[in-house]
Amino acid sequence: MNRRSVFRLLPLILCALGAGGAARAGSWDDVLAAARGQTVYWNAWGGDERTNRFIAWAGRELERDYGVSIAHVKLSDTAEAVTRVIAEKAAGRDADGSVDLIWINGANFLSMKEKGLLYGPFLFDLPNARYLDLSEGSAALVDFTVPTEGYESPWRLARFVLTHDSARVPDPPRSMAALLDWARAHPGRFTHPAVSNFMGATFLKQALIELTPDPAVLASEATDEVFAAATAPLWAWYDELRPLLWRQGETFPENESVLQQMLNDGEVDFAMAFDPAAAAAAVAQGLLPETVRSYAPEGGSIGNISFVAIPYNAAHREGAMVVANFLLDPATQAQAQNIEVLGSFSVLDPAKLDADARAAFAALPSSPALPGNEALGPTLNEPHPSWMVRIAEEWARRYTR
Repeated sequence: MNRRSVFRLLPLILCALGAGGAARAGSWDDVLAAARGQTVYWNAWGGDERTNRFIAWAGRELERDYGVSIAHVKLSDTAEAVTRVIAEKAAGRDADGSVDLIWINGANFLSMKEKGLLYGPFLFDLPNARYLDLSEGSAALVDFTVPTEGYESPWRLARFVLTHDSARVPDPPRSMAALLDWARAHPGRFTHPAVSNFMGATFLKQALIELTPDPAVLASEATDEVFAAATAPLWAWYDELRPLLWRQGETFPENESVLQQMLNDGEVDFAMAFDPAAAAAAVAQGLLPETVRSYAPEGGSIGNISFVAIPYNAAHREGAMVVANFLLDPATQAQAQNIEVLGSFSVLDPAKLDADARAAFAALPSSPALPGNEALGPTLNEPHPSWMVRIAEEWARRYTR
């Protein structure tokens, strides 16, 4: 029996044992039976072709093994799906909703949680959840400082990284202050995605964490008084940086994919991503030169876990649970971490994996463009969701006409 076959039997074994060792006979079997034949409308960002192909692969695997199909509803912004659920609730559509599963984080999760728009808690009913670190306060149970309380299930790990072409920039700046110095010496060779895009806002959050006098305040809601004091150094820094950006900071690439293409074309010397393996995967696909490298700033970088959530009125909640459970399968996580496939770091706790599973991860292909965990340094916690919202609004007020 091969490793994947073993992994596929584990949910049935774990279901019989139950998450806490008590018998829960038939509970997961009931979910599997109800899910068979369902099509799960997974609303997920569609701006990355690697992710799109991975979701398509997952759909084929699920259809073959569980009779569950995935219809990938490609979003340009997660808020599109949230707005749809809000509209359905306002119209009294409390069942048979159009959204079954959402790739979600941060402010969007907080909004749905506060409005009672989520089904659950369901995480602890997933057999594969036992591969997660479910201790209090673990990253698998916190989303941008907000406790998930089982209303979300992790599926991929993210870290902010800068990407550069080492042939053109052999010694890149290792802090935001150093980046400003570099930009002064190389005007027009750096930019970031539009701040209305998640990646552009994340770049500013990374700068904020480095530059603010007291990063501890970022864990709480951004009140008017606290926001002004905490962001003053950020805006002073950005006021100097903006005219040094590509096209003098008057226009910005739409997203990180466009910025990556600009790096490949030699139009700029840096790109950025929320996936440490993004550049390595792009090199493997011939989308970036082999001299490209990714790194985190000296003090570490923002990191978080991407989650999936099920709306309260999902038409196919059983199928959505089967998809969420499949995404936590060790074999699925190894497939996702393969830089030739997706290159997304695993959300699983290595201490909870058996020897075969750990060996499968150890055998994955590597690349000079792929930074190791040690090189990435510490993971910096995401600020409270309110900071991202207010930073984007304040940036627009200051720098758009």
